[in-house]
Amino acid sequence: MDLDLLSARLADYGQPAFRARQAWAWVARGADGYAAMTDLPVALRSRLHEDVPFSTLELIDEAHARDGTVKALFTTRRDGRPVEAVLMRYRDGRRSLCLSSQSGCPLTCTFCATGQMKFGRNLTAWEILDQALHFRRMSAVDHAVFMGMGEPLMNLDGVLDACRRLPDLGIANRRTAISTVGWVPGIDRLADSDLPVRLALSLHAADDALRSQIMPVNERYPLRAVLEACDRFYERKRRRIFIEYVMLAGVNDRYEQALQLAALLDRRRYKVNLIPYNPTGMYDGSSREAIAAFRAVLEEHGLEATVRLTRGRDIDAACGQLAAKAA
Repeated sequence: MDLDLLSARLADYGQPAFRARQAWAWVARGADGYAAMTDLPVALRSRLHEDVPFSTLELIDEAHARDGTVKALFTTRRDGRPVEAVLMRYRDGRRSLCLSSQSGCPLTCTFCATGQMKFGRNLTAWEILDQALHFRRMSAVDHAVFMGMGEPLMNLDGVLDACRRLPDLGIANRRTAISTVGWVPGIDRLADSDLPVRLALSLHAADDALRSQIMPVNERYPLRAVLEACDRFYERKRRRIFIEYVMLAGVNDRYEQALQLAALLDRRRYKVNLIPYNPTGMYDGSSREAIAAFRAVLEEHGLEATVRLTRGRDIDAACGQLAAKAA
């Protein structure tokens, strides 16, 4: 819902300002339309239904995976741009959302399906929130990660504006993570923000030459500059940074590369999340045995390391697979 548009229309109708707050409270609790807002006059609800779209997005397709993951494909009502978002359900009761910050992505990470798309534009805060609200209408939600389509720190104003509203849906800022490929100006701006969100860094290699092959953005912001920015974030926020490391067979999963990564990272400041590669056509994924061996090396050298539980692979909803394709 575009609350700015709603507020403007309510003002045009001569309605008091608290009507917008009433409407937002209903939306944030999972209302599926104006008709559910029983503390608004019936005539006003009818008028809003005609004049103000309930969502800035139009649902095009929804796919349900065997593990309970749900992927939604939308287009923006404003200009028909594709947007994808994912709901991940876990056995411990968590309901986590993977949200997009852009339609497509201007960066061209070679392992990522989104990077192979044509870049559209930054999403507005309301377009980001409407992804979350779509799933909030299904069930309660409590975690969010900006790891969907796009580089969130290239749209930081929109992302932070959305983050300020997510607690109304049940997602605390401390349970929200923003992932970046290493966009240094955005890392510094995020460090200066007042929100206690977590930072996740897509690293994927511990030396500049290999990282530039996997992630061309490394040519602009090499490892040293990125890690210095992350150190500044840590000094300001005192929150450990998640390192995302996608496991590519024969590319970045060797013993000596695990040693290199362990030597690069301060164990007090970083936690490593090893990500099984979800096929997008460019690489082969590392075997379970290779991933386990890589993790063991990191842990032997004092780094906390986990292996991400892959969700939604059978519907192309897993990490790196979002490419605006209908099921």
